[in-house]
Amino acid sequence: MKNLKKIFLIAFLIALGSDGPTKLNSQVINEAFLPGEGESGKESENEDEKEKEEWDVDGAHGGDVKEIRFTTNEGTWLNVDVSPDGKWIVFDLLGDLYTLPITGGAATRITSGRAMDIQPVFSPDGRHIAFTSDRIGGDNIWIINSDGSNPIQVTKEDFRLLNNPAWTPDGDYLVARKHFTSKRSLGAGEMWMYHRSGGGGVQLTERKNDQQDAGEPVVSADGRYVYYSEDMSGGTAFQYNKDANGSIYHLRRLDLETGELISLVTGSGGASTPAPSPDGQYVAFVRRERDKSSLYLLNTTSGGQTLLFDGLSHDQQETWAIFGVYPGFDWTPDSQSIVFWAMGKLHQIDISSKQVTEIPFEVEVEQTVVSAVRGEYPAWSDSFTPQMLRDAVTSPDGKTLVFHMLGYLWKTNLENRSPQRITNDDDFEYEPSFSPDGSRLVYTCWNDEKLGSVRTVRLNGLEGRSLTSEPGYYSSPRFSPDGSKVVFGKGGGNNLLGYRYGLKRGIFWVDAEGGKWTGVARPLMPQVSVFII
Repeated sequence: MKNLKKIFLIAFLIALGSDGPTKLNSQVINEAFLPGEGESGKESENEDEKEKEEWDVDGAHGGDVKEIRFTTNEGTWLNVDVSPDGKWIVFDLLGDLYTLPITGGAATRITSGRAMDIQPVFSPDGRHIAFTSDRIGGDNIWIINSDGSNPIQVTKEDFRLLNNPAWTPDGDYLVARKHFTSKRSLGAGEMWMYHRSGGGGVQLTERKNDQQDAGEPVVSADGRYVYYSEDMSGGTAFQYNKDANGSIYHLRRLDLETGELISLVTGSGGASTPAPSPDGQYVAFVRRERDKSSLYLLNTTSGGQTLLFDGLSHDQQETWAIFGVYPGFDWTPDSQSIVFWAMGKLHQIDISSKQVTEIPFEVEVEQTVVSAVRGEYPAWSDSFTPQMLRDAVTSPDGKTLVFHMLGYLWKTNLENRSPQRITNDDDFEYEPSFSPDGSRLVYTCWNDEKLGSVRTVRLNGLEGRSLTSEPGYYSSPRFSPDGSKVVFGKGGGNNLLGYRYGLKRGIFWVDAEGGKWTGVARPLMPQVSVFII
């Protein structure tokens, strides 16, 4: 490939953040491309040192295992690719890969097992197929012979996982989407290049944040450009239910000779899932038009855009499309037609006549199904040991602990630790606080019908009384330093508790034996907390 040296150069410039020419030496090349070196290689060596047991997705995991078999002539979300000689197609169905004559017929399964094998693409010489698989526990890029034999793992990531492989024209390198996460689990993607023998790879693009995704990379036939789709809807965070008839995804183009990155196709309905033609004259892509997902052509010379077909299945522009906005499709070698999946079937469309022909297929499906792992847990028991305490306070002499548990107030001697309920009331009890001499408690209560109140009670559970005559939403009761008064907060309620008796809000005090309230302050917010120092 005549542009290979230039691809190396620009890829390294982008990865290293250089603005000018740089000299590629053997150490840099080794760190980037050779297996066992670079970031991923070092991680692999560390894992080997730890003698970490390798995960086998086909191992004895889960519950009962059973085999299911059935025949189908349709499928959901099939990624499809055409062989370089134009005679075969490869596609994924239910996590297995199949080959099929381009004229249709009986499909041949070339991968099997519990692993999820998806997104197959033929190598430029047609002898190999790259694909995404989780067969070692996480999504990585693999290569097999075109008959399904001799699987070789290319990437060895266990955290920054990869998908959507795409070959360079010389067949020596693969570009794939690398997945990054931060505060939200589904994250965003970057385009990375790997030698087919493995290694740490080279970063080609940089994500603008950790939530707006990019993916679906593909390399032009001359090796100069990497096309991919990216969420360019604005902001710094992912949002559900965006307007796909506006502009969410753009078709992006990275020039590997100059490093220039542009949005090649934008506008209403967005643009995703690029597929450049072998002759370089067109780039096919997916666009949303009202409620339809449509297949379009971009003329790379004039910039004109032509609608080819408006009967695609619904794309995933509104979602977090980390495995692609639409299943991958491919051109025939003569650049005259495109093979794609839609509405459960495989199709071929002639770009001149726009005539669509179904490619019939039949698949003998064999799948291993493992029952879910389920444990037996008792729904209830006559007794149990609580695991959480709240509102714990210690008596002034340090001998007694009072706390809230299971809706009520409990006390325990800190020496023998034998908890006992303080009252026998049915209302829920919260926020206990000791009087200065430790003989009494003040606390709040709640009843769904009678609402809340502030009460006091002796530590032995006797002489309980309510200090509030009006129902409401009370909080944070405390004794005054001399024990003669109680101060508390009264809020305005909320959507959960309701708003009845919520007009009188603020901080109040009342005599510890009961009586008329005295207002201390009116709150700016409906809920208050009281602290006495």
